[in-house]
Amino acid sequence: MTTSRNVAHLVFAPVDNARLVNLCGALDGNLRHMEEVCGVRIVRRGAEFTLSGKHAEALAQALDALYLRAEQPLAPEDMHYELSQVASDAPPSAAAPASKSSPPPVLALRNVQVRGRTRHQVEYLDNIRRHGITFGTGPAGTGKTYLAVACAVHALEREEVERIVLTRPAVEAGERLGFLPGDMAQKVNPYLRPLYDALYELMGFERVSKLQERNALEIAPLAFMRGRTLNNAFVILDEAQNTTREQMKMFLTRIGAHSRAVVTGDPTQIDLPNGVQSGLLEARAILANVAGIGFTVFEKSDVVRHPLVSRIVAAYEAAEAAEADAAPARPARRRR
Repeated sequence: MTTSRNVAHLVFAPVDNARLVNLCGALDGNLRHMEEVCGVRIVRRGAEFTLSGKHAEALAQALDALYLRAEQPLAPEDMHYELSQVASDAPPSAAAPASKSSPPPVLALRNVQVRGRTRHQVEYLDNIRRHGITFGTGPAGTGKTYLAVACAVHALEREEVERIVLTRPAVEAGERLGFLPGDMAQKVNPYLRPLYDALYELMGFERVSKLQERNALEIAPLAFMRGRTLNNAFVILDEAQNTTREQMKMFLTRIGAHSRAVVTGDPTQIDLPNGVQSGLLEARAILANVAGIGFTVFEKSDVVRHPLVSRIVAAYEAAEAAEADAAPARPARRRR
């Protein structure tokens, strides 16, 4: 690759025609999308690319990283992270989470392969592998829950654990649902639906049902964890920003022998009553220097849902920052 001011030249040699087709998309549709998102003009002649524009060099590096992944057709989420880094002027070193010599870790599950798409996702997977307890915090859509569930399924399939336990606090998101009909399972099911969604995608409905029948998979509200010791288990606490200090301490002290735990949450979406401190925020401060506990903090650039999600997160962050700046400062008290 050669570069000059606002112009970059990139040649793939020797060329892999299958990768090249997957990189460019049907009728070069992927390249047109990259031009729109990054504001860079792309001219292609075979395997030779000329890019011109403010982000030409960064997009050339993103193209190089995407070419390595293009063994199969690129999905929108494959391109999203690379392009978001280009458009946000992120340093080149952060644009690609892995290099040719160090590919991102892959979880080879029975039905699907899962890997970290962003730098923080790769760090998160590594923390889960190396630590007994891992905290993953950050905005919605960064893969915190999905990757944690994938790690749990991977550990179960490799017989590293005997069961998976998934839990979350039963707190409404700013709403009062009132009385819910049905038995206990039907009442708590809506709160646990995101965990079921991840499991169904990774394992399929029938296999999830069979694991639940033989008690190798348990999904329950956090209140049901009190008094238990979870041995030989992979335990995930989701939506942990809605735990109290007592609930968080209770959960962390449930972890038994040969078990691993992952705690996920978004500190910007706390639904606790006013005046109640989030157990997740306290735990991050109290446990910051405890050996054996890993922490990964995701950013809006790690969002791998629809590209609009990262823009929505950024817009809310900007609005909240503006409100904080506009808020009148409290007058200092005068000493008598």
